[in-house]
Amino acid sequence: MNTVLSRANSLFAFSLSVMAALTFGCFITTAFKERTVPVHIHVSKVLLKNVDDFTGPRERSDLGIINFDISADLEPIFDWNVKELFLYLSAEYTTKSNALNQVVLWDKIIQRGEKTNIILKDVKSKYFFFDDGNGLRANKNVTLTLSWNVVPNAGILPLITGSGHMSLPFPETYETPRSY
Repeated sequence: MNTVLSRANSLFAFSLSVMAALTFGCFITTAFKERTVPVHIHVSKVLLKNVDDFTGPRERSDLGIINFDISADLEPIFDWNVKELFLYLSAEYTTKSNALNQVVLWDKIIQRGEKTNIILKDVKSKYFFFDDGNGLRANKNVTLTLSWNVVPNAGILPLITGSGHMSLPFPETYETPRSY
């Protein structure tokens, strides 16, 4: 009749089918949930430097230095199917040589159970804000947006952009190095 191995195989296949159905149920119950929350971004300081690029002979590029404030309550995003959020602040702008430039300035991972109310004051960008030329000088429309990836227990990884953004102009002149 049925051997022990065939019974174990049937039990394993049934358990696997039940687990797949439960995982799909976990995904479908939160798949259509709105995950956008209001975000407030304020820039307190913008500096522009012209520095050596080191990618070519005698090349110089723009380096932007930004201090910013961010406030957002991310509590409504978390539910029983969210493990963590990967937050990142990005700058988008256009130049003569590129129709779209995107640079990540800051990021943070928030896991379930951690503080979800983000209030940051006068934070310096975590990563360098380099342009591949001189496209930041006198650029009137550099847009900062806070976005996040939702890392679920089961399902897809949606990329969400916060409902607030900040557009700022860059200076027309470079900062001069301090003399010592």
